[in-house]
Amino acid sequence: MNQQNFAVVIPAYNEEKTIRGIVERALKQCKKVIVVDDGSSDKTIAELANLPIELIKHPENLGKAASLWDGFTLALKDEIDFIITLDGDAQHAPEDITLLINDAETYKNHIIIGARLADKGSIPAKRYYANKIANFWIAWASGYPISDSQSGFRLYPVNLFDNLKISTSKNNSFVLESEIIISAAKVNIYSHAVTIPAIYRDDARPSHFQGVRDITLITLMVGKSLISRWMYPQGLYRAVIKPAVLNIFK
Repeated sequence: MNQQNFAVVIPAYNEEKTIRGIVERALKQCKKVIVVDDGSSDKTIAELANLPIELIKHPENLGKAASLWDGFTLALKDEIDFIITLDGDAQHAPEDITLLINDAETYKNHIIIGARLADKGSIPAKRYYANKIANFWIAWASGYPISDSQSGFRLYPVNLFDNLKISTSKNNSFVLESEIIISAAKVNIYSHAVTIPAIYRDDARPSHFQGVRDITLITLMVGKSLISRWMYPQGLYRAVIKPAVLNIFK
């Protein structure tokens, strides 16, 4: 696809060590890069000086959900086919954008997710198992297996955002990406996983993701969705039981 057909959205909060390098690399993949600074208190904005990007500045920290949504809103003002999201902490390689685009050609109208969990040895244990727990609940509510529900490296088809209504409150910071998967499945837009390396730098800042708190919030969101659908037993069967049975007889 032509570079003009998509936009890259990068939410950033106190990413002074990594943001410039990530953005410079993203610009080599796409001419339209949107960075949403979420009220950073460090030199994140200064590091972006003189780069040909669109910059949204939050006066205070509003959370990742609000940052993503503001980036989506700006990106959708142009005629594009899809939006790519990646984090500003260098956990995702912009050069891997091509992997997502290539699979989007085959899996049209899908959310393409850069999945890291196959690279178990490179992921901190607490983060790995927190993600596995989230995968179980989100797969059940979505009705199909999910490989990495917490990856922020994604390709979203623009029609996904037609009439999509999701809370962007600060409490929803790390819930929004999970809720998008569930909401998309309800209108027959599913996700497809592309394996990417798990990149965790030795000098990385502490993760903004708080395992117990954020997994609890995700579980509560999923619980509400399941209760509204009478616990969606067919989703549990398709996402968990059937794949487990098939795996036994492989």
